[in-house]
Amino acid sequence: MAVVDPPRLVPARMRVRDIVRVGGVGLRTRPTRAFLSALGIAIGIAAMIAVVGISASSQAQLDRQLAALGTNLLTVTPGQTMFGEDAKLPPESEAMIGRIGPVTSVSAVGRVKGEKIYRTDKIPVVNTGGLATYAARVDLPATIGATVRNGTWLNGATARYPAVVLGATAAERLGIGRADPDRQILIGDVWFTVVGILDPVALAPELDSGALIGWEAAESYLGFDGYATVVFTRSDEDQVENVRNVLAATANPQAANEVDVSRPSDALSAKRAAGAAFTGLLLGLGGVALLVGGVGVANTMVISVLERRAEIGLRRSLGATRGQVRTQFLTESLLLSAMGGVGGVLLGAAVTIGYSTFQDWPFSVPFWSVSGGLGATLFIGGLAGLYPAIRASRLSPTEALTTP
Repeated sequence: MAVVDPPRLVPARMRVRDIVRVGGVGLRTRPTRAFLSALGIAIGIAAMIAVVGISASSQAQLDRQLAALGTNLLTVTPGQTMFGEDAKLPPESEAMIGRIGPVTSVSAVGRVKGEKIYRTDKIPVVNTGGLATYAARVDLPATIGATVRNGTWLNGATARYPAVVLGATAAERLGIGRADPDRQILIGDVWFTVVGILDPVALAPELDSGALIGWEAAESYLGFDGYATVVFTRSDEDQVENVRNVLAATANPQAANEVDVSRPSDALSAKRAAGAAFTGLLLGLGGVALLVGGVGVANTMVISVLERRAEIGLRRSLGATRGQVRTQFLTESLLLSAMGGVGGVLLGAAVTIGYSTFQDWPFSVPFWSVSGGLGATLFIGGLAGLYPAIRASRLSPTEALTTP
């Protein structure tokens, strides 16, 4: 008589919906603990999203400024002589630069040295406020893209008399909110009437903390020597590099090596690079916060295994395999991390939107930062839940049911 082997019991296969439902049991039964653990993950992800988003929004603002103002502005400044002394641009340098074919406009400012700026004559002479006095050409705003916030710019008449236009920072430090015929400031020993206040000048930020007066007025009232310290040029877009190559020799044919030529957009690029380095530092801090959140998830899962031994033993007694128990706790860890990741993305995006709106920047959060943040969250959640899941699956039914 043949012996028939008893049928082998095959454990039921769990569908994805069932796995998610069973994995969420621990979260539903201990909501406070789940919330605090997810909060640790959320803080790390929010930090990363906010840092990347604010950096990207700042970069978008720089790109918008360059697009609005143009990248064809070149500046010519005196460098140093071979003996290490400060060089000077020849008085005819502006006219010679203007003869370059692709150059469309030329203007200049000259630093008036030694002349301090005060709101009244009652202020001690040592309190200069870090302001500077510049002699400016009448066509300066058109060349550098400067706009007048209040009042008016210098013209052919006011450029010969004691009239002054203040940069945005200079007006703020002097406590002057608007131009007025009765509003005067003291430059050196001469009273100048404030006829205008500029908006911040993106491509010539040194002018923001300056007081700008006419070239003739600077020579007549303040003893200005007439030498330009910065010459601004605009060129045809497709000829900028060619113009840049000949500017030094054109401005000072006798000593081209004593002339520095730069593009304001290069300074903005350097600023962007510095911002990228700072962003890297903050991303590192966000990564540390994310790691700390992962440790919190691991701690929560270990405690959950210890507290739920009876549940694990009962499931094993009813036929659950080790793989199913392992999947349950690993799913719980992933769900906990996913909750923190989604919350962190929303929080980081909200911070970015709020800061960008406050700064009047375009809002930008790169897609890679969101996907990378969520991916990092699930990865850390998987690592954090792997050991507790394996530990839970190795408990035998009798050990789990008999251990208090």
